[in-house]
Amino acid sequence: MSVLSLRDVHFAYGGPQLLDGVSLEIGRGERIGLVGRNGAGKSTLMAIVEGKIAPDDGAVLRGPGVRVAKLVQDVPQDMAGPIEAIVRRGLPKPNSGDAGDDADWQTQAVVDKVLSRLGLDAAAEFATLSSGMKRRVLLAQALVGEPDVLLLDEPTNHLDIVSIAWLEKFLKGYAGTVMVITHDRRFLQALCDRILEVDRGRLFDWTCDYATFLKRKEAALAAEEAEQKLFDKRLAEEEVWIRQGIKARRTRNEGRVRALKKMREERRQRRDKLGTAAIAVGEAERSGRLVLEAKDVTYAVGGRTLIDGFSTLVTRGDKLGVIGPNGAGKSTLLKLLLGELSPDAGTIRHGTNLAIAYFDQLRVQIDDEKSIAENVGEGSDRVMVDDGKGGRASKHIYGYLQDFLFTPEQSRQPAGSLSGGERNRLLLAKLFKQAANLLVLDEPTNDLDLETLELLEELLVNFGGTVLVVSHDRAFLNNVVAATLAVEGDGTVREYAGGYDDYLRQKEAADARDASSDAAAAQPTSAAKAKPARPRKLSFREQKELEELPATLERLEAEQEALQTAMADPGYFKQSPETLAADGQRMKDLAEQLATAYARWEELEAIA
Repeated sequence: MSVLSLRDVHFAYGGPQLLDGVSLEIGRGERIGLVGRNGAGKSTLMAIVEGKIAPDDGAVLRGPGVRVAKLVQDVPQDMAGPIEAIVRRGLPKPNSGDAGDDADWQTQAVVDKVLSRLGLDAAAEFATLSSGMKRRVLLAQALVGEPDVLLLDEPTNHLDIVSIAWLEKFLKGYAGTVMVITHDRRFLQALCDRILEVDRGRLFDWTCDYATFLKRKEAALAAEEAEQKLFDKRLAEEEVWIRQGIKARRTRNEGRVRALKKMREERRQRRDKLGTAAIAVGEAERSGRLVLEAKDVTYAVGGRTLIDGFSTLVTRGDKLGVIGPNGAGKSTLLKLLLGELSPDAGTIRHGTNLAIAYFDQLRVQIDDEKSIAENVGEGSDRVMVDDGKGGRASKHIYGYLQDFLFTPEQSRQPAGSLSGGERNRLLLAKLFKQAANLLVLDEPTNDLDLETLELLEELLVNFGGTVLVVSHDRAFLNNVVAATLAVEGDGTVREYAGGYDDYLRQKEAADARDASSDAAAAQPTSAAKAKPARPRKLSFREQKELEELPATLERLEAEQEALQTAMADPGYFKQSPETLAADGQRMKDLAEQLATAYARWEELEAIA
């Protein structure tokens, strides 16, 4: 049964039609994923369904009494007040005939239920919350009216993984219809059984899950490309024919001339598929083997310990993910590692020759008053970029921005006019123009369209430098990182091998072992009382370091032996004093490095 319909809807913002004759039937209880490139018209279509904007032409038909609610994409800057008061704004206005006390009691019960299920404190002030908790409050506001159609625009942005998993479960059991725009592929796959794709003004309806959609879409694009090639070949042949001269103007050929004119108009109206962003990052000279080392780092804010006794070693080429609940201290951990914050205790050491590019999740590096080109060019109409051959080359700002899918016309517009995904692409363009060997990315996937997200994944996997990335995108973590730091909210930071799914398996196994140990310890037996504490095991990074140490020792000893052999040669001391002094210093350095490496090897072997 249809709860809402769109009939031949047209809409444009002054340029090409975002929606060009779109029709749609939305049934009760459906789980719909709305996908498409940034700027294709997904949010516009959702706003028309919501009733927030009216189409230029066509009709939007709602069933009697159908209620529609939406979780907004961005948190309103001027929103303030207690959480309960803000959630109550999502309630439908009471009818004049409602019984007063009974209606109030029922309303309060609904509000309390939503607050409880989302883990919200009714009396807490909205303005004091983290960005992730603010999103939860807005979600509660959308849910409290129990809408027939629930619209979600990037609902997983700024939610931690636990909250995303809860939201998946909640929406699966939700009685109403759900339409969601999201870049989270696992969320789409888990929730949606119908995919709507906005592409070049048209709406494509795929009644399947997301994984099946990807396969069918690839086949459809291949068929479209073949059809267009055939059409273009026929058009070219007709253009050759029309140029042959007088024969083309004979009466018996007028039909062919009219057909050619129709083909020309069809080709002119064709909207070619938008290309893929050509994202590339210039790699700086290699950093030293050691990138970052933290030892017993502790950091507290307002009496609350965010990081407690954290140690890790990051070496060149590592791909390290950071996960944890909102407010646990993930961004704080990044800033400590980068040296933007000083630890209360412990030490953080940086390696040599680091060139750092930092992606800020709040996008404070973007000036909304400046144009897109001015944000990236910073006063110049040319930028230095990677030339694909290991060097750097000058490129015009508009050409560079076209690699990130910004047309020259868009590039002259203020950055404040961009959608969330376009702002993220702008920040990537601003970030990747600089050469780097250490990429530090705080929530880089928010709002990106799925094609650009997959391209970013490929870039990070192939990047020769080191990557530190905070993300709640489980598929992204699985595809990119080789180790995961879990910031647990009580000051503890634990390290796990692999991506998010690997982290889950290891954590579940560790929790099961701990539960078993606790149960055994609770038994009133002398054996249990005498059981020694479990020894600390090597972390993934320590195990990796231990495996690499023999090769390091062998290399240092080989260099030391070669230098000693050279010094034993009778003609060695005929060299310049500068060479002799440099070799002497190198011998001293090698001795110190060998002593340090052997000490570290013994330390790790003792733990193992």
